[in-house]
Amino acid sequence: MKKLLTGILVCFFLSACTPVNSQGFTPGAPPAADDGDSTSPGGEGNDPSPGDGVLSNDATRRTMEMGIGWNLGNNLDAYEEDPDDKDYLMPSETVWGNKKVTQAALQKVHDAGFTTIRIPVTWLGMIGPAPDYTINADWMARVTEVVNYARNAGFANIIVDTHHDEDHDDGHWQNLKGAVKDAAINAQVKEEIAAVWGQIARNFADCGEWLVFEGFNELNDGDWDGGSNIAAKCNIINQWLQVFVDTVRGCGGYNETRWLSVTTYCGNPKFAKYLVFPNDPAGKLMLAVHFYDPSDYTLGKRGADKKLYLPYSDWGHTAEPGLSKGKYDEDFARETFKTLYDNYIAKNIPVYIGETGCSKRADSDTRGRAFRKYYLEYIFKAARTYCLPCTLWDCGGSGKEGPEHHPYFRRDNGEFYDDDAREMIETIVKAWTSEDPEYTLESVYDSAPRF
Repeated sequence: MKKLLTGILVCFFLSACTPVNSQGFTPGAPPAADDGDSTSPGGEGNDPSPGDGVLSNDATRRTMEMGIGWNLGNNLDAYEEDPDDKDYLMPSETVWGNKKVTQAALQKVHDAGFTTIRIPVTWLGMIGPAPDYTINADWMARVTEVVNYARNAGFANIIVDTHHDEDHDDGHWQNLKGAVKDAAINAQVKEEIAAVWGQIARNFADCGEWLVFEGFNELNDGDWDGGSNIAAKCNIINQWLQVFVDTVRGCGGYNETRWLSVTTYCGNPKFAKYLVFPNDPAGKLMLAVHFYDPSDYTLGKRGADKKLYLPYSDWGHTAEPGLSKGKYDEDFARETFKTLYDNYIAKNIPVYIGETGCSKRADSDTRGRAFRKYYLEYIFKAARTYCLPCTLWDCGGSGKEGPEHHPYFRRDNGEFYDDDAREMIETIVKAWTSEDPEYTLESVYDSAPRF
């Protein structure tokens, strides 16, 4: 189809409620991200509508409570990567170029309009040896301190995960490749998952349901396309997710009822067809996915010299041939979000986009900056249209442009890195929060850059 359905969707709260997700849920298959040109609603039409009669369920209520989010990236998830260094695989808050995060910084992030914060945490070398796998007390205390900063700043939802713990043949403990091949390795990893999440859950047992646990980040074995044995990999992930849920639910306090989120292979929506939701006595599971499509545009592409580059300046229906990826445009974004809505939210399963973003372009690159702004605005407005909380990736660092550079807020004082960062933040907050009836997905589409 090349014509949008008419009508404007406004996600809103209604009083009627139905029980949250059923256990053992297996969704229908979302679109594959590599199946060629997208065929979703697009073109010159109006805002799509996910459908009628489902907006009163608890899934919609929960997603709208989460709203727009921000990632504290490359801080608590940063770690030493030099194998010749004695601290190899040791998490370090400042090793990737950020300063230690402060209460003041998170206050300014919240005040900019964000209601959810995702705090990625890498555990790696902070985990002791078997059989206890004891987490370093100082590291746990720092994670707790940052969670408290976020709560004091007023964030209504705070997400904590295990991040960069997945193994890509580099010695990380979430060894998916090994677990697929060897039942003993799988058993060992499941023991460590139970030990690690047990300690995290008990540490935060008294924190209310505003604290969400996300079991894993982007579980994969280094093959981002899935590989021929994708079903076997996802079967292992499904087992790990059940261990995560069982462990947290058995740790007392608010862990018995807090929201838990599960994710797909790589966090990619196209692999959701392999996901089997864990059994959960509380019935409070959410699906977390990431959206960086097309990644060659948003994150960068590795050249022959093995370095990352940003080969495309354009994105969307006004892009010039040769300057864009040529697919995964507005049509693809809408179809992906609509499928998530239809397969989950309409069936009372909350979904959120845990990461999305687009690498910064140079100030002198007028064209690249214009399309980047359009991409971010369109993705956040489309996510709002389909009731999908959207969480911006912010890796801070030097604040410079380039592939995989997403700088917005300084970690020590919460100031914007520059006027570009301010403009992007104001744009996406407007895209999510605006109730102006004249400001629609169609109007954003019609405002795409033209050079």
